[in-house]
Amino acid sequence: MKKNSSIYVAGHKGLVGSAIVKKLKLQGYKNVITRTHKELDLVDKKKAESFFAKEKPEFVFLAAAKVGGIYANNTYPAEFIYQNLMIQTNVIDLSYKYGVKKLLFLASSCIYPKTCKQPIREEYLLTGPIELTNEAFAVAKLAGIKMCQAYNRQYGTNFISVIAANVYGVNDRFDENAHVISSLIKNFHEAKIKGQEAVTIWGSGKPKRDFLYVDDLVDACLFLMKNYNSSEIINVGTGIETSIKELAELVRQITGFKGKTIYDAAKPDGNLRRFLDSSKIKALGWKPNVVLNKGLRLAYNWYKELGNS
Repeated sequence: MKKNSSIYVAGHKGLVGSAIVKKLKLQGYKNVITRTHKELDLVDKKKAESFFAKEKPEFVFLAAAKVGGIYANNTYPAEFIYQNLMIQTNVIDLSYKYGVKKLLFLASSCIYPKTCKQPIREEYLLTGPIELTNEAFAVAKLAGIKMCQAYNRQYGTNFISVIAANVYGVNDRFDENAHVISSLIKNFHEAKIKGQEAVTIWGSGKPKRDFLYVDDLVDACLFLMKNYNSSEIINVGTGIETSIKELAELVRQITGFKGKTIYDAAKPDGNLRRFLDSSKIKALGWKPNVVLNKGLRLAYNWYKELGNS
């Protein structure tokens, strides 16, 4: 990518997309193209095609998606599969049709089989059934990966697919579609403000995850756009596992909540362990920079700046 290249960031209001736009502008890229959902509904093929025909972006970061935690995935599976399939199908196909030089498709570690070996290597994809609590989202993302690979094979496009660990950080959401870290930050903070005696957390607290700060993921995405041109998927994670119980204790300390933490084991845990093997991208020269404790403090400080102090 050159500094004057036209770069479309789909989903620029989201957690990852907003961080990509910020980083591109900080690095001096002058032609970053964005559209809000109100301005452009990517589910609508005609509107999406009108946009591509007019703007003709050279590079595309496909970070637009309907995302959420276990509750949202369980409650709205039809919305998760339909909206994600339509968004990515339209953007990938139109990127081919209008000559995009390179596209980066962002997927999630939840696409891997529920019981595959740990740490999870890229070749474990599609070797077993997916965790049911996020099946709709995962199936859509799998389709996006396969679509990128099919277009590369048939049309000679350069569409790459990145599998991210559990991403968190500034500009995350705190509603019913929130991920685990933003949910914990909100719950512990509100409990402190209200003087509650305890905070109840879904599940047993035993599941382990690899938590990746959003700026590290963005650095990885920009690195891969410059240095990776394979159809094969590539993992991006920290290489460090943290249990939900350990995570909750860190968030409790950072928010200053003094009460008890209760785990509701009647609620679903999701995968008990999901830990990415990121040796492939690290061998290319990339590594994460933000440790979990620092990232949580950055996320919490931003949450308070929203008026939640």
